Amino acid sequence: MSYQLAQIMQIAAALGALSGVAYALLSIWSAIAFQRREKSDAAWPPAGPPPVSILKPLKGIDPEMYESFRSHCLQDYPEYEILFGVSDPEDPAIALVERLRAEFPQRAIRLVVCRNNLGANTKVSNLAQMLPEARYEHLVVNDSDIRVPPDYLRRVIPPLCDAATGMVTCLYRAQAAPSFGSRLESLGVSTDFCAGVLVARQLEGIRFGLGSTLAFRRRDLQSIGGFEVLTDYLADDYQLGKRIAGLGLRIELAESIVETFLPAYSLREFFDHQLRWARSIRDSRRWGYVGMGLTFGLPWALLTVALSREAAWAWSLLLVSVIARLAMALVTGLWVLGDRQVLRWLALLPLRDVLALFVWFASFFGREIEWRGERFVLRDGKLLKKH
Repeated sequence: MSYQLAQIMQIAAALGALSGVAYALLSIWSAIAFQRREKSDAAWPPAGPPPVSILKPLKGIDPEMYESFRSHCLQDYPEYEILFGVSDPEDPAIALVERLRAEFPQRAIRLVVCRNNLGANTKVSNLAQMLPEARYEHLVVNDSDIRVPPDYLRRVIPPLCDAATGMVTCLYRAQAAPSFGSRLESLGVSTDFCAGVLVARQLEGIRFGLGSTLAFRRRDLQSIGGFEVLTDYLADDYQLGKRIAGLGLRIELAESIVETFLPAYSLREFFDHQLRWARSIRDSRRWGYVGMGLTFGLPWALLTVALSREAAWAWSLLLVSVIARLAMALVTGLWVLGDRQVLRWLALLPLRDVLALFVWFASFFGREIEWRGERFVLRDGKLLKKH
């Protein structure tokens, strides 16, 4: 390697480390702003809290699934129904729905078998077929593995009583299974992904949804063309939020924090899941995704030390990067999300960030992903089945 090329690479790595430090400080500022926001009081209309239809599309069994279902039946909310949707009448998740109905006979719980295939995204295809069965104007959609607190609906629904608000979504923490890949995934959700959501909220406002919670009004869904317009998109939650924001409506980040429960990912499964996620974001927010490369301060600082042949100034930059990254992780993961796993696995953070940078690079090469046991090609965010 020529001296000039080595110098250019060293400068580029140092600039990447500095940008990562700046991003960590921005993340901390965004988290503080979120925590210090004016807390909303339930501003119900004169008729009281509106009734709600919760739609939960299912496919197979997820970790801790039944307890997650139960949490939706324990809501401190006057009137709501829960609709579960499956595309396969033999889906093993049906047995859990029947068990739930037996445990909570007082709850309005229904199962919808969605026999038609409306697009490559089976989840959205199911939602489109479940919607006609829903009774109410206010809708909540969340993933099958999401567990919610008892005041969930009381936190999520009030903003929708303001006509200027079109959607409410939620941050979440991920409970790891006892595997190395699962712990890396959980750490990334709490210390990186959710930090990015808070930065987006602070800089430009939320203009997307998260699968952890999508709460909206039926009439706004109809205004964007219904679920049917999303049936071929991988990032359906992002697209739904983007289109509702396109109506000129606000998207609010709720005060409620929900939980998801991760499978026992192997390292290969962790990488495949991260790559699918990365390529989905790449196709959804192209230029924002390119800029993500400047947020990985710790790996760039490590590279700077190597390229500078362990110069003292490079070690100082690494120290600053470590302190900024740890502060970002603790503020977002521990303070905002209340995720105590962050403390337990904080030592894995450098490895997780190095792998994240590698995934970011790899995501630009190729369009294939694996999802729910099937292979697809991504084209502008849409799923095309690979034959």
